[in-house]
Amino acid sequence: MRAHSPDVPPRPLCGPRAGRRARPRAAPSRALGKASPRCLTVPSSVPAPLTSRLPKTGETIHGHKFFIGFGGKGANQCVQAARLGATTSMVCKVGKDSFGNDYIENLKQNDISTEFTYQTKDAATGTASIIVNNEGQNIIVIVAGANLLLNTEDLRAAANVISRAKVMVCQLEITPATSLEALTMAHRSGVKTLFNPAPAIADLDPRFYTLSDVFCCNESEAEILTGLTVNSAADAGEAALVLLRRGCQVVIITLGAEGCVVLSQTEPEPKHIPTEKVKAVDTTGAGDSFVGALAFYLAYYPNLSLEDMLKRSNFIAAVSVQAAGTQSSYPYKKDLPLTLF
Repeated sequence: MRAHSPDVPPRPLCGPRAGRRARPRAAPSRALGKASPRCLTVPSSVPAPLTSRLPKTGETIHGHKFFIGFGGKGANQCVQAARLGATTSMVCKVGKDSFGNDYIENLKQNDISTEFTYQTKDAATGTASIIVNNEGQNIIVIVAGANLLLNTEDLRAAANVISRAKVMVCQLEITPATSLEALTMAHRSGVKTLFNPAPAIADLDPRFYTLSDVFCCNESEAEILTGLTVNSAADAGEAALVLLRRGCQVVIITLGAEGCVVLSQTEPEPKHIPTEKVKAVDTTGAGDSFVGALAFYLAYYPNLSLEDMLKRSNFIAAVSVQAAGTQSSYPYKKDLPLTLF
């Protein structure tokens, strides 16, 4: 399958790279008026057993399927953006091991620039263990590994790529200090920042809020960040107001099957954006699909209203939950309705 449809020719910012299609070095995509969302984090290898239900503490149960796939929040978000037609680049670090080698190849196969995908012998590639039940619900444990070794020197080497992007996406699967530096670099260059505070930490540095043009978290992350319970769209609106007061320009709280809630400094009244109901097979990575789609729309369709961007991102995330796996479930532009583009 191809990540780009013929009517949106991708142009790499980072020179030629191996992959399904060799492409010559091109001028920065800013010359086209369309530069790429940049995803900043390190991918993880994902072993995923499927079970009829999630185990209780201390319980051993039988599963009925096991597979290993590619994941990691930043990688997922980059893959989804790339499959929609964006030119994307990963600034990240993996181990010098078989998982790391496979991961770099997977990024290339998805037409993601790996010029600043570093490898290290000092730690293994990050991994995540995911258990999924019959309803598509999951529990996840990550081991960050090489993710935590990405540092400011690595970012500075990639400064030209970061400064030329239209959108940069950051998460917390690397050290908070490194994510904060990346956001600072992007903000200083006038690049739109999309921050996904996951995995969430309660004592998040206040600068994350002021450096985030778009602050996007799910309900459980919102609870950790605000101390409020989020069980409904109304609850999400209250939590979003708390986050907005901390300095964010736009706050989005995703609610899984219930869509998302959004508010902004210019429109501080919480608004619920529902999504269509679908039969979920596996919800793993749906939030990353949403963030990747949102990054794509922010970069390539900046004149769309935020509400329209969120409706389209909701739709794409809903498509992803109808298939098993994480990146393997992410749709390509050619498989989606033309009305989304």
